[in-house]
Amino acid sequence: MPRYVRSPAYVGADVVAVTLAAYLSYVLRLESLDLTGYWSGLAGFTALALLVTLIVFWVTGMYARYWRYASIEELLSLTGSVTTSVVLAGGIVLVIARFMPGLPDDFVVPRSVPLIFLLLALVFTAGPRLTARLLAERGHRPTTSSSVQPVLIMGAGDAGAMIAREMQHNPQLGLLAVGFVDDDPRKQGLRIHNIPVLGNRYDLPRLVERYQARQVIIAMPTAPGKTIRELVAICEQAHVQTRIMPGIYELLDGRVSINQLRDVEIEDLLRREPVRTDMAAIGELLHGKRVLVTGGGGSIGSELCRQIVRFDPAELIILGRGENSVFEIYQELCAALASRQSPATTGTAHAHAQAACRLTTAIGDIRSLDRMWAVFEQYQPELVFHAAAHKHVPMMELNPAEAITNNVLGTQNLLNVALAHQVQRFVMISTDKAVSPTSVMGASKRVAELLVHRAATISQQPYLAVRFGNVLGSRGSVVPIFKKQIAAGGPVTVTHPDMRRYFMTIPEAVQLVLQAAVLGRGGEVFVLDMGEPVRIVDLARDLVELSGLEVGRDVDIVFVGVRPGEKLSEDLFIPGERYERTCHQKILIASNASSLVPPNLDDAIQSLARASQQNDARAIIHILQELIPEYQPGQTTQVPPE
Repeated sequence: MPRYVRSPAYVGADVVAVTLAAYLSYVLRLESLDLTGYWSGLAGFTALALLVTLIVFWVTGMYARYWRYASIEELLSLTGSVTTSVVLAGGIVLVIARFMPGLPDDFVVPRSVPLIFLLLALVFTAGPRLTARLLAERGHRPTTSSSVQPVLIMGAGDAGAMIAREMQHNPQLGLLAVGFVDDDPRKQGLRIHNIPVLGNRYDLPRLVERYQARQVIIAMPTAPGKTIRELVAICEQAHVQTRIMPGIYELLDGRVSINQLRDVEIEDLLRREPVRTDMAAIGELLHGKRVLVTGGGGSIGSELCRQIVRFDPAELIILGRGENSVFEIYQELCAALASRQSPATTGTAHAHAQAACRLTTAIGDIRSLDRMWAVFEQYQPELVFHAAAHKHVPMMELNPAEAITNNVLGTQNLLNVALAHQVQRFVMISTDKAVSPTSVMGASKRVAELLVHRAATISQQPYLAVRFGNVLGSRGSVVPIFKKQIAAGGPVTVTHPDMRRYFMTIPEAVQLVLQAAVLGRGGEVFVLDMGEPVRIVDLARDLVELSGLEVGRDVDIVFVGVRPGEKLSEDLFIPGERYERTCHQKILIASNASSLVPPNLDDAIQSLARASQQNDARAIIHILQELIPEYQPGQTTQVPPE
């Protein structure tokens, strides 16, 4: 705590408070205003109490606090400081009165005086500080005007309370919380920050009309997508604007703020119940380590960087081929680290830990073995998260040589260099499209998994793959495409009415990747529990409705046929892999994955390298079929005629 005096007025107030408390302690103890025979004791006790209190208050930072924003924490700190002062001053003066010779006859300090003084001193020193807090609260109270929007807050939990508090403290926001809405019957009729809980979700239309609410804020970061869907539907019926607090996967630090509110997005409707992540174990894995992320400028890679940096690695090396995307995430992380070292936290151990994290960028292509060798030589990473890959199925069907050189040969380069530099842990981001693949992209990722398994056998280190499905909002994914089509007035193009995919949000997927990294022992494939697959046409319809439009009236949905390499639905499990539940409820493991590495893997990789160098698509597909028997290229289904 900074030890300086923010407001000298409190020092003067404390002098008066301690003096008055000492005098009244004697008065109450003796039950008389006449203190004849006790004046020397009163003077000695008052002087000592003043000296000790001012010193303790200065040491504990009571004069460095801004009492306009005092909370329970400040009140508890004040209580502790007063108690410490009384114990010290009372103990000293009682020892002096009992054992020091030559004191005046009226130097008498009754043993109950310090106890009485404790209660009075606490009240008198807290009085001016709480008065400042109440005056600030009164000044922040919004006045009713046409510029103030009445707001209902859905969720009377911690998040809702924080949002309401921030509205009260910042009247310039122009938002007035008129009530909470919560389904918990035990909260009905209660008041939180003097704001009543008015009813449950089904009362929303009535409450919107009664209180003329202009917005409903959904402050329920742990609510699943089903609940969010129901709330949005109710708000649409009530013709009221809906805003939402991001899900718990986006609130990694647990802090809630009014500036985090946003319109409801498709990620909210598909949100699952949050999964408890072992943050301590992840922190133990990453703290103080040199961590390299390939594809660091991509959707998954950049989110990996955001979450890894929170655990204070010694150095984070962001490796990517595109300088613009790498520059953007680097700038973002620099700003984030700077804010965490702001004056509000400077001097704390946490801030010092943040200052130790170095950010480094490396521009390079994983297909260049020489460049990868130079990067590892320079930075000596201890942990590698491999997120660089070509991922678009139709694009790789047209460019199979690129899929091989990047996804297969690039991964092989990284593994060779990682083994040579004794990297402690290597985590490859894989995909559900590697399971029984029908596309070159999926087959190339399956080969990359086999390379990781073989490296795990060689190194006897935790080299592993993590397999999951589509991530919402990633570059080139279906959601941004649909949004652009809706903005252009449609039509929204869907490949097939029965097309289904597994979806996760990017923060959720990355948290589970980090958790799987902790669990890995080497040679495993971890499969993230993706929940239930989502029909793409339903996703399109939800996006249209979230845009305030209606399917068929404002925007049409048309079916254009399954593209080369696509399946109607993705699988999660490969024949021959034995899957078990891990200690984490949302992560499965195929512990025998390394036993499925074919003996001819090296020969096949060399053949793939030659075929890709010659841009021989037929040869590439033939070699992939021999290497991966379950690979069935071209198994697409056309849309039936309507």
